[in-house]
Formats: sequence, structure tokens, C-alpha cells
Amino acid sequence: MAEQVTGGAAVIEALVAQGVRDVFGIPGTHNLELYRYLPQSGIRHVVTRHEQGAGYAADGYARVSGRPGVLITTSGPGITNAITALATSYADSVPTVAISPGVPRGKVGADYGWLHEVKNQQSALDAVCGRSVRVESADEIPDVIADIFEHLATSRPRPVHLEVPVDVLEGDWVRRPCPPASFARPARSDPSAVQAVAAAIAAAQRPLVLVGGGARGASAQIRALAELAIPVLTTVNGKGILDETHPAALGAGARLAAAHQAANDADVLIIVGSEVGDSDLWGGVITPGRPGERTVIRIDLDPAQMHKNVRADLPIIGDATRVLSEVLEALNGKAIGQWSPERAAGHRNAMATESAADAGPWVDIQRSLAAALPPDTVVAGDSSQVTYYGTVHYWPFTSANRLLYPTGYATLGYGLPAAIGAKVADPDRAVIALVGDGAAMFSIQELITATELRLALPVIIVDNGGYGEIREQMLDRGIAPQAVDLYRPDIPALARAIGAHGVQASTAGQLGSLAAQALRADRPTVIYHRV
Repeated sequence: MAEQVTGGAAVIEALVAQGVRDVFGIPGTHNLELYRYLPQSGIRHVVTRHEQGAGYAADGYARVSGRPGVLITTSGPGITNAITALATSYADSVPTVAISPGVPRGKVGADYGWLHEVKNQQSALDAVCGRSVRVESADEIPDVIADIFEHLATSRPRPVHLEVPVDVLEGDWVRRPCPPASFARPARSDPSAVQAVAAAIAAAQRPLVLVGGGARGASAQIRALAELAIPVLTTVNGKGILDETHPAALGAGARLAAAHQAANDADVLIIVGSEVGDSDLWGGVITPGRPGERTVIRIDLDPAQMHKNVRADLPIIGDATRVLSEVLEALNGKAIGQWSPERAAGHRNAMATESAADAGPWVDIQRSLAAALPPDTVVAGDSSQVTYYGTVHYWPFTSANRLLYPTGYATLGYGLPAAIGAKVADPDRAVIALVGDGAAMFSIQELITATELRLALPVIIVDNGGYGEIREQMLDRGIAPQAVDLYRPDIPALARAIGAHGVQASTAGQLGSLAAQALRADRPTVIYHRV
């Protein structure tokens, strides 16, 4: 006879069927049935101190592991606290799954004073996620969760919210096997489109590849193009897809006019896995070029990307790894244009000269850390100057998925919880958080989570006296700075009060050795440095 359990078992057992190993979240009145079944499931639950932290941790977990990051909240304030984190995952195309209870069936929009009631919780989440799905029975749950995981693996990965009415979560479910997601083998691209792309590349005199986060899985194929002496420029989300020490690597251009010029000089521009948006270019413009002057090739899993911001002459919809493999196969044996390796060096030198003009204190910080830490260290940054002026430009990365940074949504408070998620995903790998003082205070409570987990996590807080970027923008507009110069607490003492280690670096040069020591510590270490 089939065993009768509650809808909470359907959720947890469906997650187990999808291979979920870890979840982040906080228990609450309406999600307790999930916690009834978690202990025997084999899934590790990491409790954070705020649901936003759980969302950021799930995001960092997904970026490092390549598996969806899962967060569990209660209804109302629990899930709405996580909205900013989910919007961050949406902006950067990160596969996260948020699971929360919702109002009982038949009560959506009833406004009857139910605890945690939201006018329409599902609609609120649907507005910031790739989609929000509400089930109406426990029997739906296993198939819906399998569909969510299949969609994340085969389409542009964006966060998904699953809402389970509290009466379904707490109601009866007759246990049945939960199906794993099924993945159909992707079809090959249109051969004529592949041949057209290969022909355009072969005939080019000044080709350039612009690589975004959607190409993180295609490092080998991007390197193969670089070996043909095609310069490779990455967005911030694409940083490290090509080893930045490679002769053809231009690095992560983002804000640099010289990087935009390199793209605009190309006669064949190959855009892979990027929307080429404002957060990629920092106000720069990739010009379409007049007919006959430039051919734009776009390769993307998302059909909606093909003509966004820069119109494609030759679009190919598909996974970057598969499509580029087909293009390289078609290029084999073709006579190609005379591509000069010196062209990449020229662009790289122009970018370095421009970047050095406003290096500020950030370059010494990055060099100290890069010299002392393992070459595959994961750096969880924030929307802080030390990240976007520093790590992006002055820390050469040799592989993808090493920089965790909220590029598109540009939120504060991401770095510390994202580092926790990354360390949970890959405990044996070196992970650091490197954030500004303003950003740190948005999520400093998650240091308690790291301490509970006994993570050997260096948390480097670079204090520039508050919201430095906003201060500079006020001055640029002739506005007297206000609300940007923040009180400076004793951050190392705060860390020690939480139970972590807390130390101070008097010079940027000390940061590397202190961070290396912290990787061997028995708990997280906050390393404070004032600039």
C-alpha cells in the first residue's frame, strides 16, 4: 500500500530526484512541512540570516557548480526578501530555483488578512524571475520540478519561482516515484547557416570575438578561435572564458573606450552569449556599421538576443559550445584571411594605457592578492569600486566561473553570501569575498552563517569611507555630497564579536599574505583595509 505523506515530501523528494545536494534558506510558519522531510533526504540545508543572503548564496553556488542553486523561504516577507537576489540572477542569467508557500487555494487576491498575505505573490515573483509557477495539487509537484530543471538546462538559465499553496504543502500526498528531468539531445544547427558563418570568418581581415556569460561552457572552442589569431574580448560576465594571459586575449573590456574601439574596428564581429547591454559596455556603443563594412555574427541560446542592441547579419540560435564546435569544424581546411597577432597586442596595450590612467588604489590590492592566492581562486565581488575598477581589470583570470559579480543588476550586499554559496558548492577550492565597506554592511550578518559552517573564507573589506562611486557622481554633477560618507565601525572587532577572525592590513601589500593565511584558518577571517 502506498505511503501517505504531505506535500512537503513531494517537494523534497522531487529535488532529490533532480540531484539537488544543498539548499539555502530560513524556516518559517508556512514552510515547516519542507523541514519535516529535509533531514532524511540527504540534502544539506544552510540557514542564512536573511532570505536575500540565501538568494545570493544560491546564485554563487550555481555560478561555481554549474548546477541550479536552490533557496527555500516562507511566504510573504520570506520570499519578498529574496526578490533582489532573484532579480540579480535574472539579470546575469544564473539558474536559481526559489521555493515558497503561497496563500491557500482559492484565496489569491482575497485580501482576507491571512498571515504573510501578499496581494498576488506569484505575480510579484513572476515580474523578476524567468517565470513563477503555482501548483494546485501535490501530485503536480514532481513533474513541475522536473520541468523546471529541464528548462534551466536547455534554455537561457534564469531564476524560477515555485509557489506551493500552504494547504497543498500541508495536505496529503500519496508517495510515488519522482521523475528526473529528461534532456533531449539538441539538434545540429542549420548547415547552411554554419557554412555562412565559417565563410565570413575565413574571409575577414579584422575579425574579433566578443564573449559574454552565455559562453562560459565554451572555453575550449573560444580558445580554438584565439589560436587562429582572432582577438577575444570578454564582457565582465565572460571574464576568464579565455585565459587572460593568452596572446589573443584582450580581457574584460567593460568600461574602456579602447575596448569599444576594438570591437568597432572589426570587419567581422562574432558575439557569443551576450546581450551587449549597458552593463556590458558601461555607456559605450557597438556601432552596426554600414552595409558591406561589417558582418555581425551572433550565437546565442536565446532567440530574443539575436538583434538586441546590435543587429545580427548572421544569427545562429543554439548552445555556444555546440554551435562553435560546428563552426570550427566548417573552418577546418578553409583558407583564412591574413590575421595579424600584433593586432591583439595593439588593442590590449591601448586598453591597458587607458585603464592605468585611473588605476587609483585598486591595482595594488589586486596584484597582492593574485600573487599570493591559488590560480583558480574564486573571487566574489560586489557592486564596489574594488571590484569593477579593480578585479575586472587588474587580476588576470585563467578560467571561467571565477568572478562572481552582480553585473547587470549591480546590487550591493552580494559578495559575502555569494562567496558562502561558492564555498558550499566547492569546499576544496580557494574562495574569497572582496568587497567595499558600503557593500559589506548590506549583508554582514551572513558572516555568522560562514562562522557556523566553519568556512576557511577570507572576507576582504576595502574601506573607502562609504559609497565612493555615488560620492564621485554627486561631485561630477555639482551636487554637494550627502548620505555617502558613512560612519566607520571597528570592522575587525565586529568580526571577532560574531565569532570570526578579524585582522587589519595597514598596506595593500599585506592583503595577499593575510588572505593566504585565512585560507588555512578554522573559520572565516575578515581582513580590513582602509584606502
